[in-house]
Amino acid sequence: MDGMIFQIYGDTSLTQILGWCMVFVGLILLNELGRRTKWGGILLFVIVPIILTIYFILIHVGLFGGAENQEAMYMDGWFHYFKLYAADIGCVGFMMIKYGWGIGKKHWFKAWPFFIVAANILIAVVSDLESFIKGTMAGGIQGGWWASNEGVFLYGGWWNLINALAGIINILCMTGWWGIYTSKGQKDMLWPDMTFAFILAYDVWNFEYTYLNLPTHSWYCGVALLLAPTFAAAFWNKGGWIQNRANTLAIWCMFTQVLPLFQLSKTFSVMPTVYGGATEAGYSALDLYDSAINVYNNGGDAAKAISDLGITANPTAQGVIAMAAIVINVVVFTAIIKRAIEQKKNPYTNEIWTGTKDFELAMARRED
Repeated sequence: MDGMIFQIYGDTSLTQILGWCMVFVGLILLNELGRRTKWGGILLFVIVPIILTIYFILIHVGLFGGAENQEAMYMDGWFHYFKLYAADIGCVGFMMIKYGWGIGKKHWFKAWPFFIVAANILIAVVSDLESFIKGTMAGGIQGGWWASNEGVFLYGGWWNLINALAGIINILCMTGWWGIYTSKGQKDMLWPDMTFAFILAYDVWNFEYTYLNLPTHSWYCGVALLLAPTFAAAFWNKGGWIQNRANTLAIWCMFTQVLPLFQLSKTFSVMPTVYGGATEAGYSALDLYDSAINVYNNGGDAAKAISDLGITANPTAQGVIAMAAIVINVVVFTAIIKRAIEQKKNPYTNEIWTGTKDFELAMARRED
């Protein structure tokens, strides 16, 4: 039995669930530290990244174990560093708006949240298109195995193309670019027009992106990491979802950059169902990493390597979730166009969700 989406059973099922709960709760608590106090934000998104940068440099000159350090062994690719610093730059930009620092006081800088989110979505779209091309080259439109330079076996196919289209539509679902506010107590940068319609569309699309392109990490970065900011926005932080999302993403990237074995080790790693039979065979994400990086470095055959491990492709969930992502994003985009026509507004230079419950609750928090 492989499960519907993830393979959670056997001797490690309890630690897999415990690991997820620790990540979910930890992200929520650290996000609260970062958003509620100025010094908490400076500590998490300025001081800690500076310390980590020095740490990374020292590792590369041979200290802290040098090439044997787990950060150097498993997280030394450009994508990991880019994602960490891009997320952190987003957080600092949001703090500049929230506290009115420097250009954060300028009206034109209100477009920064749209710009940084759109840029990150486009990077993900490119990853999906790469996997679509390489997967179809390996096995036709129904998909095939290939090994990435990050040591991951990916099963690319038509679902990647569908999700890439969903990502492009998701960018178009971000409305009211200039409707960015600061709560009275400076706890939050608010984007009231980013209601739960967008959040749902984003979460389903982004989960599928992680599920397709970061499959051995998606139990954490595709479920816990996405639900943490959404949970906060649902219960106590209306309008602050994008700030929550940036904060938790940066925190997660810093944690995994330093301790990648947390999500790779057999104790906490969780296999998606695309790796059919991997958990039953006793494989962890670390086992697959070692095999995939060997295929990538030596130009081997990914399909043969997977077959030799006794793993069979089961991409059913990949296709189903991709279809859900495109449908939800199309529905939300259609609703946006409908409201824009009815209100005779440009949905990007104007707020179009005025009058809805989410929008009004978010606007009320300007007085918090």
